[in-house]
Amino acid sequence: MRDRNPSPQPSPSGGGSSLPLPLQIDLISSRRNFIEQLSWDEVARRIENGSAAILPIGAGAKEHGFHLPMNTDRIQAEWLAARIADRTDALIWPGVAYGYYPAFVEYAGSGSLSASVFESMVEEIVTAIIGFGCHALFVLDTGLSTCAPVDRALARLGAEEVWHLRVHEGPRYRRAAEELAEQSHGSHADELETSLMLAIAPRLVDMSRAEASPAVKDETPGPLTPSDPSSPNYSRSGSYGDPTLATVAKGEVLLAAMVEDLAEQVAAFLAAANPSGRKKQRGAST
Repeated sequence: MRDRNPSPQPSPSGGGSSLPLPLQIDLISSRRNFIEQLSWDEVARRIENGSAAILPIGAGAKEHGFHLPMNTDRIQAEWLAARIADRTDALIWPGVAYGYYPAFVEYAGSGSLSASVFESMVEEIVTAIIGFGCHALFVLDTGLSTCAPVDRALARLGAEEVWHLRVHEGPRYRRAAEELAEQSHGSHADELETSLMLAIAPRLVDMSRAEASPAVKDETPGPLTPSDPSSPNYSRSGSYGDPTLATVAKGEVLLAAMVEDLAEQVAAFLAAANPSGRKKQRGAST
């Protein structure tokens, strides 16, 4: 979820499904909106009929403490993308599961690309998507350290069809987080993120292994470390904050706020991009 790098609803039914990501997203939504579930000609028809596109960004291999899976960000990104697609009939592209996450590389399995490689990857993927004729593309970003590189990639493209959705910056979410948080500090695999996961995918959360990070006098930007107890960013587990305070009820409130923030941004952008409601023709400028 939230990256400590100095640069820069209630859960849907998943039943006993053993389906891969997106976890706990109903089958109808998955088949209709995730392009990996569609044939290419169906994707083409949906684009021709005006469907917007969503590109989720969420790490597939980044530590999230002892109690959460390493694909926590990816799960959240695809869950949120599905909720927005349900409201807008958007098409969801396969998520970007590798990114710029330098704050976690001391923890086994946690991967990070260089900022320049990540920017180039995002730029090429976005260029391809809008090249198919999508009149609007939403880059849905669950990270913090990824925000600046994504902004730089999109700025180089200068494409008016593209909007960067930062999931933690909406006013409803910020207000809910401030009202609900009991922890003294936190930003990663903490009370808030663990609450989100309890609401989205409770079977993947092992609260018996949740462990708070050490208390800090002042928060210091920088990478987390499991090996240096003298560091202000030392965390044996990889959490930063207190996940033991997480609850499903908090997660449901946070998710509802986050979804409403994102839906509001998407609706405003779509209205501005195509105020007449006419279909966009492939290759037409916005």
